[in-house]
Amino acid sequence: MNMIVRMLSYPFMQRALLVGVLVSLCAALLGVSLVLKRYSMIGDGLSHVGFGALAVASAANLAPLAVAVPVVVVTAVFLLRLSQNSRIKGDAAIAILSSSALAIGVITVSLTTGMNTEVSSYMFGSILSLSRSDTLLSVVLSLAVLLLFVLFYPRLFAVTFDETFARATGTRAELFNMLLAVLTAVTVVLGMRMMGALLISSLIIFPALSAMRVCRSFRSVVITAAALSVCCFLVGTSFSFFLETPTGASIVLANLLVFAICAIIGKK
Repeated sequence: MNMIVRMLSYPFMQRALLVGVLVSLCAALLGVSLVLKRYSMIGDGLSHVGFGALAVASAANLAPLAVAVPVVVVTAVFLLRLSQNSRIKGDAAIAILSSSALAIGVITVSLTTGMNTEVSSYMFGSILSLSRSDTLLSVVLSLAVLLLFVLFYPRLFAVTFDETFARATGTRAELFNMLLAVLTAVTVVLGMRMMGALLISSLIIFPALSAMRVCRSFRSVVITAAALSVCCFLVGTSFSFFLETPTGASIVLANLLVFAICAIIGKK
């Protein structure tokens, strides 16, 4: 208990826990729909785009999140359009955009600041990277994502399970697919500051897959995924603080352990 109190006494840990819990909730809720639509790797692709945007913002001495959020949102919309209206589909479109953005980010870093601590935190995550202004912006955007998900939950449910039937009943499937992509883009950028570009997709995929092993209905999967995501974040962050291990990797290992447990329970 004393160790927990000591951990919570640091302002950077308070900011990290506040933002991390909100981002974990957003990622888990959106992750269920993305996994079911077989579009889960969009998080990985958008994180690479986010790294490129953050690298350019850092080189230009601009506010990282203020630059990265709109860039990644526009990319998510473009990616959705490209996948629907082009011969380049799904995973191929993601691969093209993610590799290109990552290359731009690496070149920008090599020509300007080099691989410093700030750039490294974008790649691998760091709980020290959240400033007060970043925390405020992250909280506002995370709450907006959660609010929109709750408000449009029935429509997102419809386009997730049967998009053709949703269109037949009058649901504007393109609009809600775009909403899902935009919310995912915002969540990915917010989570990159702690998880890193290389690990943020795990925050989207693991809780959803774990919940699907032990639950049967969509609503129970969503609720279970959200609970597991928050618990894994708290355990991973605490483990990282006490043992001085990388935050993002610690959270991923916590999610991996929970996934293994849920897989065993599901088989039983």
